[in-house]
Amino acid sequence: MKLEVEPAVAAAIAAKRAVVALESTVIAHGLPRPLNLETAIALEDEVRAGGATPATIAVASGNAVVGADRALLSRLANEEGVVKVSTRDVAPVIAGGGLGATTVAATVEIAAQAGISVMATGGIGGVHRGAERSLDESADLLAIARHPVCVVCAGAKLVLDLALTLERLETLGIPVIGFGTDDFPAFYVRASGLRAPHRADTALAAARIVREQLARGAGIVVAVPIAQADAIDRHEAEAEVDRAIAAAEREGIRGAALTPYLLGALGAATSGKSLRANVSLLRQNARIATQIALALAA
Repeated sequence: MKLEVEPAVAAAIAAKRAVVALESTVIAHGLPRPLNLETAIALEDEVRAGGATPATIAVASGNAVVGADRALLSRLANEEGVVKVSTRDVAPVIAGGGLGATTVAATVEIAAQAGISVMATGGIGGVHRGAERSLDESADLLAIARHPVCVVCAGAKLVLDLALTLERLETLGIPVIGFGTDDFPAFYVRASGLRAPHRADTALAAARIVREQLARGAGIVVAVPIAQADAIDRHEAEAEVDRAIAAAEREGIRGAALTPYLLGALGAATSGKSLRANVSLLRQNARIATQIALALAA
């Protein structure tokens, strides 16, 4: 894989200083304009303020870019037709010289290639509802299992089958650490009602576990619940998701289009509260990821 590593990121990696990778799908596909670019810049600022070096990852001009500059961030936020790049898409988009925003799966793979051990995102993908029929499962899970990267997230999205997602994480040997919680978070919802297999209450405690797992050559999930003030009520959210799933079935929406549809419906139903929640959890995850990266580098 051809990597284009921004000089400040390359210097930090070479010096074994703390670096935090950031995915770029949230810029191109996850947030509306101009909030997407504002948030991308804010996430990098959170990492810098915490004492680490941010590295937003994307694909551009025939390279996997590790450390997008402001111009590339702006292109990802504003250009039409930016490709959503998962692991299956990395090679075709690099070979074709296209512009791509990386998912968690692709970001994990590229970060590992560059020598970055920690990344921050919103929520990981997982096993979709009805996967016993569709076999629809996010590539995020296998990528985390294959690459030694700590993924700091707000758990998995409520629109997924969270029980099966946790089962699949267990099968793949991926530890799930609840950060200051015994409950597995569900993105906008602080607690899914499912128990997180392990718990760490500080970044230092989490880093001790992360270090052991990365030494095994595999990844790990640190699941951080959204701040209480920005969280959406679990029962309210579940009711809206059920209504959206029924509507999606009537309209024949499935596969890769289903999760964005469900999240969009949830956003509309909550009068934009889910959008504010999304930005809040992204910034919080960037801060926690920075603390863990610093602890690992110490």
